[in-house]
Amino acid sequence: MQTSSHALMSVLAANGVDRVFLVPGESYLGILDALNEFPQIDVVTCRHESGAGFMACADGRLTRRPGVFMVSRGPGATNAAIAVHTAQQDAVPLIMIVGQVPKSHLRKEAFQEIDYGHMFGRIAKWVVEVTDPAELATATFRAMRVATSGTPGPVVIVVPEDIQQQTVEIPEWTCPEPVATTLTEASHQTLTSQIQNAKKPLIIAGGMMDQPGGREALLAFAEQWQIPVAVAFRQQDLFPNEHPLYVGDLGLANPQNQMDAFHESDLIIALGTLLDDITTQGYTFPNHPWPQQILIHCYPDPDVVGAQFNAQFGIVANPVTIAQNLTPAQAEPANATRTNWIARLKGLYQQYAAWPDFTAQNKSQETKQEGVPFAQVVQALKRLAPSDAIIALDAGTFAAPVYRHFEFQPPQRLMAPLVGAMGYGTPAALASQLRFPDRKIIGMAGDGGFLMTGNEIILACERKLPILMIVSDNQCYASIRIHQLQEYPGRDCLGTGLFNPDFIQVAKGYGLETRRIACESEIEAILKEGLAYEGPMLIEVASLAP
Repeated sequence: MQTSSHALMSVLAANGVDRVFLVPGESYLGILDALNEFPQIDVVTCRHESGAGFMACADGRLTRRPGVFMVSRGPGATNAAIAVHTAQQDAVPLIMIVGQVPKSHLRKEAFQEIDYGHMFGRIAKWVVEVTDPAELATATFRAMRVATSGTPGPVVIVVPEDIQQQTVEIPEWTCPEPVATTLTEASHQTLTSQIQNAKKPLIIAGGMMDQPGGREALLAFAEQWQIPVAVAFRQQDLFPNEHPLYVGDLGLANPQNQMDAFHESDLIIALGTLLDDITTQGYTFPNHPWPQQILIHCYPDPDVVGAQFNAQFGIVANPVTIAQNLTPAQAEPANATRTNWIARLKGLYQQYAAWPDFTAQNKSQETKQEGVPFAQVVQALKRLAPSDAIIALDAGTFAAPVYRHFEFQPPQRLMAPLVGAMGYGTPAALASQLRFPDRKIIGMAGDGGFLMTGNEIILACERKLPILMIVSDNQCYASIRIHQLQEYPGRDCLGTGLFNPDFIQVAKGYGLETRRIACESEIEAILKEGLAYEGPMLIEVASLAP
């Protein structure tokens, strides 16, 4: 029988969806049953809706098509809200399918009923509640387009349980690729002239360059024009970090001398970045709302271009296409002023990104407390990680050394939550390993974040995924404790201490191979073992607390 649920799944399958993440529920049994007729779609059963949602977010980021996850009504959808928020802030295409009460019960405060238009209307790009079985395929088709067009983001499809089993026509609808928007000849000449005449230009590259051909286009554009590249918040893998033109990221803790230098730029070319609050250092770089520099801002959404900063040249288009349009066939020779500008910015970045002196640091800690500075683990990981490794990070202070010191080189990838959502790391590592089974996936989480979604690691044992999961155990919510110590010195840090389980025993219970790093001398050998191991392994690091 070809039902409305089959029609929904047909649209997803026709548009490249080959995996769905879910926590089952009685409110969408018809859709669950229809999955039997789509063996090409991998069904990943999760243990919590937040884990399923985070996996879908990571999958959407890696594939650039909507990550899809399914949850039941009420509590299920509520648990999943964190993923919708993450997709919205990270600009990731996502579709959440929610089972709903029967349509005759709608708006009657029925068991587990929620009005999802009100609940998700301000964080989702579109919320649609389908009450006609014949319209379910149409809504799904539109959801694919909405999730991926303009600024990518989340769409919520709400399906009452009694419209999932009716016989309907099964469509074969695929979303066409959008026609590339290119520059007019006059615009091309104007922009080329601006770039040629700039003495201190700067590229800010953002998440919309994370698409097929995007990194290559960015590299060619920067090299041919000899323009330094700073990447937006947590986008370090967009550009080779060891390249002479890479001058760092715009994040949470840029040093003042670096920002002072950035302010001296006379041309900013913002490619594929939202120019969000963190990237712009609280809307202070460039000056808000009128930049002192000439600003070229290219993003495929008219609601973004010019939203916060008045760009002299606002381009609503795919930034990859525009970068390719503006890349000259012959490399432009850099004059002395631009060469000195590049060298100065590179030097400031290298000064900030230099690894600390762990020998002196460890000596100063000897009389204070036992434990390993997690940055030492990250430093060893930089030396030992494969050239195509994918690093999946949770939110937390443990990750700061990765953002500051770990120099990403293509094709290495960084999977990190721009929204700063704890619990992202383990699901993101799992989704990355499912998508790239032949690459080494290294997940990292703090003890707080791992205990939020770490139960999803059982999937690595079930499917024999060779993930290396590293957990920093410092027995506290460290990032919040650091703020407490700064804001309220001398006071007790209430609420941030953690009484943790034995992570080694927990991981063994799941079926993982385990190791523990308790001192500096163990770091290299245990990491080498973990990277070489062909099954899932968890390494617990006894980390220093702030």
